[in-house]
Amino acid sequence: MTNTVLITGSSSGFGETAARLFAARGWNVVATMRNPEAGGALAAADNILVTRLDVEDPLSIGGAIAAGIERFGKIDVIVNNAGYGLFSVFEPVSREAIQKQFDVNVFGAMDVIRAILPHFRANGAGAIINVSSGAGVFGAPMASIYSASKFALEGFSEALSYELASVGIKVKIIEPGGAPATGFMARTATEADHTSVPPDYNNFLGHIAGVYGAMATSADPDAVEKVVEAIFAAATDGTDQLRYQPTDDITAFVAARRETSEQNYIAMTRSLFLPPPATPESTTP
Repeated sequence: MTNTVLITGSSSGFGETAARLFAARGWNVVATMRNPEAGGALAAADNILVTRLDVEDPLSIGGAIAAGIERFGKIDVIVNNAGYGLFSVFEPVSREAIQKQFDVNVFGAMDVIRAILPHFRANGAGAIINVSSGAGVFGAPMASIYSASKFALEGFSEALSYELASVGIKVKIIEPGGAPATGFMARTATEADHTSVPPDYNNFLGHIAGVYGAMATSADPDAVEKVVEAIFAAATDGTDQLRYQPTDDITAFVAARRETSEQNYIAMTRSLFLPPPATPESTTP
């Protein structure tokens, strides 16, 4: 039988591009999204089923999995791609906004996995690919809540990989860097608009805006394609590799985090992310 992949968050960005790639390479695709009307172009393909799945609605998760199995006979791979980033200094962010970030990025992925596991166990095989972020490897200013959600997803995925290996199911983690061409950034901006930052942070915000502006100019222009190719490789390479880091723009950060001492890593990141100490104002006699 032809392999089938179910992808969450397929209306744009990594999800939509991945759906097209898998379909072009002969896979059946269950392209899921909160609003299936946004997937009209995908639905034109014979081997793509567009259906509703909102990771905050457990009933829709079960319904999408059932619809995929009914259409294609089975599901072989799940790609947990749905997610968004809440970027702000921590202080003004409401508990409700934090809860929603975790509901989508962490608990939603968990609910999708829990729902598919009986099917995978019955088949004696399956793969779960969780799309994390460089922010799940290293903490970055303005991303404390987003990083917390992705750190949680990474720890969960690693721990889960040992459990599921015992029943023939693989877990993979994709760690993208910046991808300005995706719809992710548009939703991120919308979420950030709802926070009001105390003026005491202005000096820091001015500095970090310059840092992130410089990073944006050096973002990997092929990030979307590289990430989607990594997702496909994770689904098809037949290895037990856990983590895939497909983009070049976060290589230095990941290497510093994982390959150098804690002291060197913190010194490097503080020198980048913190504004220089204020100098005393000169006084005239």
